[in-house]
Amino acid sequence: MGYQDIGKKKALRTFDSPNCFPYELYNVMKKPRMTEEKKQPLIALFDTKPYDKEVFDQLNSEYGYKIKYFQYHITPDNCILAKDADVVVVFVNDIISKEVIDQLTGFGVKLIALRCSGFNNVDLKYAKGKIPIVRVPAYSPNAIAEHTVALMMTLNRKIHRAYFRTRDSNFTLNGLMGFTMQGKTAGVIGTGKIGRALVKILRGFDMEVLAYDPFPDKEYAKKEGFRYVDLDTLMQTSDIISLNCPLTRETKWLIDKDAIDMMKPGVMIINTGRGKLIKTSDLIDGLKSGQVGSAGLDVYEEESEYFFEDLSDRVLFDDTLARLLTFNNVIITSHQAFFTREAMFNIAGTTMGNIRAFLENNELLNEVVFNPQS
Repeated sequence: MGYQDIGKKKALRTFDSPNCFPYELYNVMKKPRMTEEKKQPLIALFDTKPYDKEVFDQLNSEYGYKIKYFQYHITPDNCILAKDADVVVVFVNDIISKEVIDQLTGFGVKLIALRCSGFNNVDLKYAKGKIPIVRVPAYSPNAIAEHTVALMMTLNRKIHRAYFRTRDSNFTLNGLMGFTMQGKTAGVIGTGKIGRALVKILRGFDMEVLAYDPFPDKEYAKKEGFRYVDLDTLMQTSDIISLNCPLTRETKWLIDKDAIDMMKPGVMIINTGRGKLIKTSDLIDGLKSGQVGSAGLDVYEEESEYFFEDLSDRVLFDDTLARLLTFNNVIITSHQAFFTREAMFNIAGTTMGNIRAFLENNELLNEVVFNPQS
């Protein structure tokens, strides 16, 4: 048995290979040449929480992408973390500004994927023609509708106050009186998938449901037993008002002083849509005067610095949010209406599907593009 040089590499001559060829040379000649290995797509996923990583890792076993997770919000200062990534995935409070878009495209990023339905955090006008933006249009309409009703019931029956009272061995009922939902009027603003899911639940309470939507579906209303009315009528006659519409130029601060003044005294306002649907300073004035009887907020107009973060060891510098938290007839949840196991898998599944469609040059069904009319 001996050795011979093959280029700079020595190979062992073995009599097990045909014609006593050197083993490595024989292997090369025996196998067809391999084409260049396909590059594994790289995804940079920002604003990652442990539950995000768990779900995306589980689903990625079907896709085989390489995912880098970052716990931070994306900003112009940390866009370099996405260098060499094909796709950047962001969440609802990541601000995709002109500066961020310029840096990402400069680093070679080819797609921005929102793992949420809202896109008011993206400069779509500037992104147009530079980089495609995709989103998750509907992932948990029932989850959000159920959370909306949970806020209603908690505020109405004072569950949050009863919980703390009984833990202190205080079993009195003073101050806990609510009202029967049956027969009351609920106003639903926005009858997309979430609004429709909410209508079904409220009809189950035998409530009268009024709805406002710029594109009413009267056949659906007839089928489900509710009525479309104009916005002023809804606000003037509803005992409970729920906001389930997107944030647009027309809906920004939909609930302001003028709107609150025309509502029934003691009205309950629920917002699981977008924070800037309500002018918070006017809501506080309404709560102080008693015109607003209670408010359930899963969103807040300045939430991006606070929601999804643990700030329990710090002073809260947002005076408006701090003031809201002093009212015992206000419940704030930190944008958690969507947060069910089923919804998380729907979000991740749609996001990964959007990415695959882009990488395989298929139609982007969930792309959002700047529309000057919106």
